[in-house]
Amino acid sequence: MENYGTIICAGGGIGIAAILPILTALKKAGNRVISVLAGRTKELVIMVDDVKKYSDEVIIMTDDGSYGEKGVVTVGVEKVIQREHVDKVLAIGPPIMMKFTSLLAKKYGIPNDVSLNTIMVDGTGMCGACRLTIGGKTRFVCIDGPEFDGDLVDWDEMFKRMGTFKEIETSPSPSKGGECQAENKAGTACEAEKATESCQKENAAAHTTHLSEEMADDDWRAVLRKALKPKERTAIERVKMPELAPAYRAKTRLEEVNIGLTPEMAMQEAKRCLDCPKPSCVEGCPVNIHIPDFIKNIERGNFFEAAKILKETSALPAVCGRVCPQEKQCESRCIHLKMKSPAVAIGYLERFAADYERESGHMALPEVAPSNGIKVAVIGSGPAGLSFAGDMAKRGFEVYVFEALHEIGGVLKYGIPEFRLPNKIVDVEIDNLRRIGVHFQTDTIVGKTISIEELEDKGFKGVFVGSGAGLPNFMGIPGENAINILSSNEYLTRVNLMDAANPETDTPIIMGKKVLVIGGGNTAMDSCRTAKRLGGDVTLVYRRSEAEMPARLEEVKHAKEEGIKFLTLHNPKEYKADEKGRVCAAVLDVMKLGEPDASGRCRPELTGETITVDCDQVIVAVGVSPNPLVPKSIKGLELGRKDTIVVNDRMQSSQPEIFAGGDIVRGGATVILAMGDGRRAAANMAEQLIG
Repeated sequence: MENYGTIICAGGGIGIAAILPILTALKKAGNRVISVLAGRTKELVIMVDDVKKYSDEVIIMTDDGSYGEKGVVTVGVEKVIQREHVDKVLAIGPPIMMKFTSLLAKKYGIPNDVSLNTIMVDGTGMCGACRLTIGGKTRFVCIDGPEFDGDLVDWDEMFKRMGTFKEIETSPSPSKGGECQAENKAGTACEAEKATESCQKENAAAHTTHLSEEMADDDWRAVLRKALKPKERTAIERVKMPELAPAYRAKTRLEEVNIGLTPEMAMQEAKRCLDCPKPSCVEGCPVNIHIPDFIKNIERGNFFEAAKILKETSALPAVCGRVCPQEKQCESRCIHLKMKSPAVAIGYLERFAADYERESGHMALPEVAPSNGIKVAVIGSGPAGLSFAGDMAKRGFEVYVFEALHEIGGVLKYGIPEFRLPNKIVDVEIDNLRRIGVHFQTDTIVGKTISIEELEDKGFKGVFVGSGAGLPNFMGIPGENAINILSSNEYLTRVNLMDAANPETDTPIIMGKKVLVIGGGNTAMDSCRTAKRLGGDVTLVYRRSEAEMPARLEEVKHAKEEGIKFLTLHNPKEYKADEKGRVCAAVLDVMKLGEPDASGRCRPELTGETITVDCDQVIVAVGVSPNPLVPKSIKGLELGRKDTIVVNDRMQSSQPEIFAGGDIVRGGATVILAMGDGRRAAANMAEQLIG
């Protein structure tokens, strides 16, 4: 706060509450503060006595004249401007009030600031719904503001964005969620099928001939090795994951596409593992799961022991078994590939073991060391934070996880649809962490509602930052701020975390009829498959060819089976909007492939041709950047490209007590890579704190 001179602080309605701490600080900084408070009626002019304590003068305006003078706020502001010199104007209140106060100040050549609050989902920069054109550039209100120079605000764009959901909000019966109701009816048969399958699992387990659990480790492993020759094991065909039928699953949001292996299928697939003396698959796993150990336990029918082994190194085995790109990690190192045969289905087996234990109702907890009384804080409850929290709790630390949103899970909850990763799976994994002593606190934005310094004052000896890469990227092309052009973060958060497609929830969403999804990664696949389930005619637009798509092959396969159209070698150039400011068409550049770039993929190049495609919704899934809220709030923290946190090989930042991992360090990574960072950070922080 500076001493500008004379400042008019204009507050309207509940904006008075927001302007109070600002005018208080301005007065303490030595300014002459004239407060103009306004409302339609006397009841809407609030906190007058509080404002008077730190104002040299208070002018009250009401539309009906029931309090103070009759008139709008600008009447009171202009009266002051005409009688004396004013150095600055600050306005907080309804958008229309701020616009005309700003225009009035501009008329008299007075610098003015306004505090903007547009449509937001989270208020942390994650969704991008609050973006506005400020001074010709796109800004995120909750990250770059909320205070801006009023002269630079595109007010017309702001009013259009404020009216995004006006039709839905004023409709007596919102037309959303029809598919959700239909899926509940259609789902009963599938639920019965799953119940039957669960029963089959129990029966199969009951009749499985187990090798003696009391047999020495080397003995039972030796028996298994001798049971089949390597040639016999390699001759076994890789298991195929049972799936819901495409026509059915494309209409259901809440049922998982992959159904899961039966015990017989899992044991047969486990036989394919050659139990290598030096298993290269373990080297390909970022959390170093003892892969042959858990697989061989599945082969001998000891599914509980398999699950126990998984949890020794992985805090989220049921999650990783579903969403990790095993084909690029552990399975890519499988010896079978050198023999020109498919890799062992490690991911399917990991999921099976974790699911079997959970469905049995007898989940074992890992061993936890006695409490050492040392408190550590975790910022963010995504994969990196949860992995770190689990490992530190097992070491006896008192662990507190601070999550900005209202639910625990981070990207696992808001970013991944339930047809790929059901929320109940994530909830069980989180509950296991609670059971070993991890504390969770939601609705806490470190860097805004609490600072690192305050955490240190509360006795936290170490901090792990796993706040993720929640800032959505946009392309910066004309028309991109049109209504119904959403980031994939906003779209998936509304549907996954806030259940917007359910008519019983309050969160609004516009159901696109002709939807374009921009991008070629897993998030793009999640977005287009979600839009399909909400009744859209969906086209995926990607600037390279299908061969260069970074998405998992399984996700591409599922998307095609579900009726998603692929428009490759095209890239948005411009968006067109209708008279209401809503997107109605996209102009796409036709691309061609050039020489490989730094990623090893062929570089997309312009051909000079364009096509125009009609659409009423666009979901932009072209990547994310690290959220700057936490890094920029820590004094002296060394930052890298795009505000990533710079760490050493111990995952330690330039501040010795602060460690970090996951997307906030990498800029973008898989679930399992983030978990690996969390494990490494936990090991090194524990060593630093207790030796």
